[in-house]
Amino acid sequence: MTAVAGAGTTEALTIGRVGVDLYPEQSGVPLAEVRTFAKSLGGTATNVAVAAARLGRRTAVLTKVGPDGFGSYVRAALTEFGVAADFVGTASDLLTPVVFCELNPPADPPLLFYRAPIAPDLTLTADDVPWDLIDTVPLLWVTGTGVSAEPARGTQRAILEQRARRGHTVLDLDYRPMFWPDEATARTEIGGLIDHVNVVVGNRTEVGVAVGTADPDEAADRLLARGVRLAVIKRGAEGVLVATADGRWTVPPCPVTVVCGLGAGDAFGGALVHGLLAGWDPHRIAAYANAAGALVASRLACADAMPTAAQIEELLCR
Repeated sequence: MTAVAGAGTTEALTIGRVGVDLYPEQSGVPLAEVRTFAKSLGGTATNVAVAAARLGRRTAVLTKVGPDGFGSYVRAALTEFGVAADFVGTASDLLTPVVFCELNPPADPPLLFYRAPIAPDLTLTADDVPWDLIDTVPLLWVTGTGVSAEPARGTQRAILEQRARRGHTVLDLDYRPMFWPDEATARTEIGGLIDHVNVVVGNRTEVGVAVGTADPDEAADRLLARGVRLAVIKRGAEGVLVATADGRWTVPPCPVTVVCGLGAGDAFGGALVHGLLAGWDPHRIAAYANAAGALVASRLACADAMPTAAQIEELLCR
């Protein structure tokens, strides 16, 4: 088993996808016409850890990379962002994933994933897991993508079973159809995680896959009925719905000029982590996370674009 480094100080552990994002430096053109790219750290679980670290939280990510230069870049970038890289393993026979983004259209850019034959982060096994940290970390963050293939699927299930909904146990639905053979399989595997977490976050498409309805209020009802104590449903231009057993609130969107829609959800996630650890009420968490996501949507890149607390507060004041 992996030895725990700094288990007593880590506030949030995220588990799952990592990669190197390559962003076009020319916007609004097809990928074939792009001349130059900018490199950035990427992957949902990784970006959420970076976003929370930018807000002052002590975070770590459990994932894997390949034995290549991009894997070295991932570890160095995490360290530079203040995220512990102690649990970034190496899959000796695989390559660190690369993702190309096409900023056309900028609000919802198409992605081209290079994760074949399987991404290292989907090869996590029990031997990679810091089990003592799973028991004690105040916040654990898992993703729907993390159960899209074995052996990571079984590993993430085992993690959640041991965790037993202690502390903040968060499921980011993170549904990307290209990682699944069909929607029915995704519903079975992602939906099966709901009974082992106490916070769920996702957009309307993702809750539709997970619980069978894209209606935010009905989806929230179904999540709460299964023991989730906080449901967070992102509604795009209609804002964010947050629901608990005691009530529900809708937070309006923050209007910004969208440069790149990628990374906004991860910034939202990092701010959600921060708010949960701070003990804020659901409405305040949603407003803060919404502002964080809007700021990243107005910027190019994911991890490098994550906002500071001062920047979020400034947007909220406006």
